[in-house]
Amino acid sequence: MVKAIHTNQAPQAIGPYSQAIDLGDLVFVSGQIPLNPETMEVVEGDIIAQTDQVMKNLQAILDKAGLTFANVAKFTIYIINMDDFATINEAYAKYLQEPYPARATVEVSKLPKGVGVEMDVIAKK
Repeated sequence: MVKAIHTNQAPQAIGPYSQAIDLGDLVFVSGQIPLNPETMEVVEGDIIAQTDQVMKNLQAILDKAGLTFANVAKFTIYIINMDDFATINEAYAKYLQEPYPARATVEVSKLPKGVGVEMDVIAKK
């Protein structure tokens, strides 16, 4: 059974997709960019501020699903500049504990709304 997950504590979908989909054992969280959920505007600041907002958005969706970052099996991080890799790692690591999830980081040419980072996750219940 497929169940959509929705919370007002994270940005609303800006296209035809759900914030997350619950498949019973697994939860797939859609890519999150650094949008403030109250204003739907990109947060001001550097890549650290953007990464923090992305992590907060992911956390809000996981919370709605009854999960935490400890349930996350896989992160995919999309960045527009691989030079930001170490800085994003520092901001990202503040939200996680060992054992860390599997992860891929991919440099892309462009992200929605001109942001520097986007992340999606797969979590296990």
